[in-house]
Amino acid sequence: MNDAVERTLVGSVVSVSGNKSRVALIQRSVRHKTLGKIIKRSSKVSFHDEENASNLGDKVKIVECKPHSKSKSWKIVEVLKVFEGIE
Repeated sequence: MNDAVERTLVGSVVSVSGNKSRVALIQRSVRHKTLGKIIKRSSKVSFHDEENASNLGDKVKIVECKPHSKSKSWKIVEVLKVFEGIE
């Protein structure tokens, strides 16, 4: 039985890069080592979206999985919030 903890991340879709591929921006807040200020750090993660359910600006929950390609080792769990945009 596999008791490994699944890593999950929440981020917003910043790129729709081809069929079934998306890029999410993951933001986190950390305390600066010496100054003690709270600073923002971000990273981009490519993930697999089998049904093409997410669009640009959507907030998504992704989970780590076996690699789908060289850069994609994450897959979508759910779309948390749909981006309405400016109209």
